[in-house]
Amino acid sequence: MNDRFAQTDGESTELTTTKQLVGFVIGEELFGVDILTVQEIIRDATMTAIPDAPDFLEGVINLRGSIIPVIDLRKRLKLVQPAHLNPDTWIIILTVEGRVTGFVVDRVTKVLNVPAGSIKPPPDIVVAGLRSQYIQGVCKMDQRLLILLDFSRILMVDEIKKLKSMKRPKAPVRI
Repeated sequence: MNDRFAQTDGESTELTTTKQLVGFVIGEELFGVDILTVQEIIRDATMTAIPDAPDFLEGVINLRGSIIPVIDLRKRLKLVQPAHLNPDTWIIILTVEGRVTGFVVDRVTKVLNVPAGSIKPPPDIVVAGLRSQYIQGVCKMDQRLLILLDFSRILMVDEIKKLKSMKRPKAPVRI
């Protein structure tokens, strides 16, 4: 959701736009995603593995009757695994371009209100460990760098086709 508010500095009135983001952490890095794409955040869902799936696809979950693919964002972004892994699983369920997909993260922080003007294109050094195509922008948050991910680019077209082909076959009708 974008909020607009007027700031008064003496004589001039400036219109500032803020972006609301859901913050989450993978390893030591702080990431954000537009709150409008977040359907919900769940923990400890039972995942079913899918044979012959890409390595970053953890499996699928049944969320109130909907089968949702779950992607391990650490594997997808090729981030280094720390020696101590968090046993608790956080899954952010997002709706991106009409597709509902879950993404495993280490933990979810809070809703962040970020001035839109503070979001800058990522410098080359920031994207050294990530493919720059996944990064929408960066901004400074409490002495840390917040990386905004573009989830519409997390999956490539051929990977989306493969995920769509993994739909469960319909059960035979018994008479």
